Amino acid sequence: MGKEKKSGGCMGWFIVLIVVGAIALALGFTLRNKFHKGGGDAPVPGPPGAVEQKYGDALKIALQFFDIQKSGKLVNNEISWRGDSGLQDGKEANLDLSKGMYDAGDHMKFGFPMAYTATVLSWAILEYGDQMNKANQLQSAKDSLKWITDFFINAHPEPNVLYIQVGDPDVDHKCWDRPEDMTEKRPLIQINASTPGTEVAAETAAAMASASLVFKSTDSTYSNLLLKHAKELFTFADQHRGSYSENIPQVQNYYNSTGYGDELLWAASWLYHATKDQTYLDYVIGSNGETYANWGSPTWFSWDDKRPGTQVLLSRVSFFDSKVATDASLKKYRKTAEAVMCGLLPKSPTATSSRTRSGLIWISNWNALQHPVASAFLAVIYSDYMLTSRTQKIQCDSASFSASDLRKFASSQANYVLGDNPMKMSYLVGYGDKYSQFVHHRGASIPVDATTGCKGWQWLDSDQPNPNVAMGALVGGPFLNESFVDSRNNSMQTEPSTYNSAAIVGLLSGLVTTSSVALSFT
Repeated sequence: MGKEKKSGGCMGWFIVLIVVGAIALALGFTLRNKFHKGGGDAPVPGPPGAVEQKYGDALKIALQFFDIQKSGKLVNNEISWRGDSGLQDGKEANLDLSKGMYDAGDHMKFGFPMAYTATVLSWAILEYGDQMNKANQLQSAKDSLKWITDFFINAHPEPNVLYIQVGDPDVDHKCWDRPEDMTEKRPLIQINASTPGTEVAAETAAAMASASLVFKSTDSTYSNLLLKHAKELFTFADQHRGSYSENIPQVQNYYNSTGYGDELLWAASWLYHATKDQTYLDYVIGSNGETYANWGSPTWFSWDDKRPGTQVLLSRVSFFDSKVATDASLKKYRKTAEAVMCGLLPKSPTATSSRTRSGLIWISNWNALQHPVASAFLAVIYSDYMLTSRTQKIQCDSASFSASDLRKFASSQANYVLGDNPMKMSYLVGYGDKYSQFVHHRGASIPVDATTGCKGWQWLDSDQPNPNVAMGALVGGPFLNESFVDSRNNSMQTEPSTYNSAAIVGLLSGLVTTSSVALSFT
C-alpha cells in the first residue's frame, strides 16, 4: 500500500509539472507574438541594447571629420594638425561668420549644403541620441551641430537677410593651402527680399527648427533662439519665393538647385515637429503638398532633393499621431515613403537597378557614396518606425517585407562602406587597415610646418601619402565597376564632404545598437 501511495504522488506531481510547463510555453509564445510582431523582427521596443563594436568604432571615427572641418577659433581642439582659421570671415558686413564648417576639401562655406548637414545631423540625434549616448558619442555630435547653428544665427542678422556663402570658389580653387594660412579674399553672398533664395532659406529654417528640438531639454534659451530664426526664415522663404540658382548664377557651378518646393515642405515639416502648430502641417498636406510633394514618385535623398526625407519624416506623424494619421495627404506621404523603401530593397519587385554588382546603391560617378548612405539612413529610420509602432510589413507590389529586411539593407550599405566590397578597403578614412591615403583635402595633404602661400600645388601633386590623416572623412567612393583610384587629383572619388559625414553618422547611429524611437520629438 505504501509503495502505491508513493507512486501515485509522483505521478500527480509529474502531471502538475507538465501543466505548468505548458502554461509557461503558451505565455512565452503570447509575449513573443506581442512584442516581436513580424516574425523575428527584433529588437523588442525599449531602451538601447549592447553596442555593436564595429559600428561604435566607426561612429566615433566618423564624427571626427566634423572637427577637421571646423572654421573659427577652435575649442578643445584634438586634431593636432588643425588650428584657428577664417577668423575674419564676415567682417566686411560687420558680422562674425568665423564658425561653420568648410564644405569639402576646400575652404568654402556653402550655406545650402551646410544647412542640410545640420538638418540631417539633428535628425540623427533626435532619432538615435540615446544610441549615440550608449556609444559615448552624443556630446560630440551635439557640439558639432552647435558649431554650425552658431554660424547660421550670425548669418541671419535680419528677418529677410541670410548670408549663404563665405568665400569665392573661383578664387579659392586657384589655391592649395592650409586653412590656417589662407590669405585669399573671402567675399560674402547674401539673399534678401529683392534677391531671394527660397531653397537655402528654407533649408536653413529646417536646420534651425530641427536643432531647436535637439537643444530643447538642455538649453531652452538657445533652443528658443533657434526656433525664432527658423520661423523667420521659413516666412522669408515662403513669402519671397525665388530660386537662389537663378538669382545668383555663380552658385550654379557648385550647388545648383533643381527647385525649391521640396525645401519648403521639408522646412514646414520640421517646424510642425518643433512647434506642433497645425498651420505647418496644413502647409504640407494642402495645396503646397499637391504642387511639390510628387506623391507616388520615389526620388533620391540628397542636399538638393529633400522629398524622400520629408516623406519619411511625415510618416513619423502617420505612425505615431493617431489624431491626424487618417489624413489622406499624410497617407500619400507615407505611401511614397514606402515606395522609396521598396525601391531600395534588393528582392523587391520594384527594386531599383541602380546598384553595383555587389549591391551598393549607385547613382553618380561624382561622390558616389552620397546616395547609398543617405538612402540607408532613411531605411534604418523607417525600419525603426515600423518596429516601434508594431507595424508588421510593408507591401511592395506582390511581395511584403519586414522591418528587419530594411535594417538588413541599411547594414549592407554601411558594411560596404566599411570594407565589405571588392576593393576590400574602407571608404571611411581611419577605419580598418586599408583606406584612402590620398584624400583630396588641403589640410590633410600639407605638412603643418610647410610654407606654401597660396600656391602649394606640390602637395596636391605629391606621390606621397597625406602627412595628416583626415579621420572620419567619407570619400566619394567607387565607380560603377567598383574600382577606386586613390589619387589626390581624383577629386570625384577621393574628396570628402561634411554633408556625406552627416548621413554616415546618422546611419551608424541607427545601427550601433537597437532601441525604440521616441514617439514624439517634443
